[in-house]
Amino acid sequence: MIQPTPFESTPFEPGAEFDRQVRTLIDLGYPAMAGLDSARFEAMLTPLRELATRYGHTTCDPETGRVPFLLVLTRQVAAIEQTMPRTTLHGKRKPGFVDHSFEPGALERFVATPAVALPNQHVYLLFDIERGEEFCGAVPSDAMNTITARGRTPLTIEEGIALITHFPQILVKNKCFSLGGSRSGDRRVPAIWISQNAPKLGWCWEGNPHTWLGMASAGTRRTTT
Repeated sequence: MIQPTPFESTPFEPGAEFDRQVRTLIDLGYPAMAGLDSARFEAMLTPLRELATRYGHTTCDPETGRVPFLLVLTRQVAAIEQTMPRTTLHGKRKPGFVDHSFEPGALERFVATPAVALPNQHVYLLFDIERGEEFCGAVPSDAMNTITARGRTPLTIEEGIALITHFPQILVKNKCFSLGGSRSGDRRVPAIWISQNAPKLGWCWEGNPHTWLGMASAGTRRTTT
């Protein structure tokens, strides 16, 4: 499996980081998933570069769970069943996977909640992301309430996949994370953790705390229109 372009910790420059994320998606085969060639795929993303350079200056320290922005493609562009296997743990090759606990048709029902207010675009930028290990051991529903009270937003499934795609080093043992921005109308909360030495997309109950599972969040979402 092709490894994502490595993140260089210093110095950080938003434009260069945006370009790195575009290259990562191209190298991992996202243009084909979107039904585009590499040039057309890159042209679709390029208008977002100015937003990255304007707003993407917050802390970039993936080792401690903070990154300034993510380039996110929704499942309408690239299906979750295709993007999750493009993820790996940092320095590893075993592909990520969707857990069998998602019954047939379940993923389609895990959609962004009304409170998340996704941009009306298939490609956008997510800013000021935190892995959320402070919520390890907290009840997921309580963690989501705290995030909302801070004026922040929980991540969706696509955003969680984008996080470990662009920054594989952010997914580590005992600091994994739930994705409360995608729900299916029941008590399940999707999450990404480590299983079989690879990233796994699964789910946990909203009332069940886990010492190794926090709640990822972000500051805002932006697009060009």
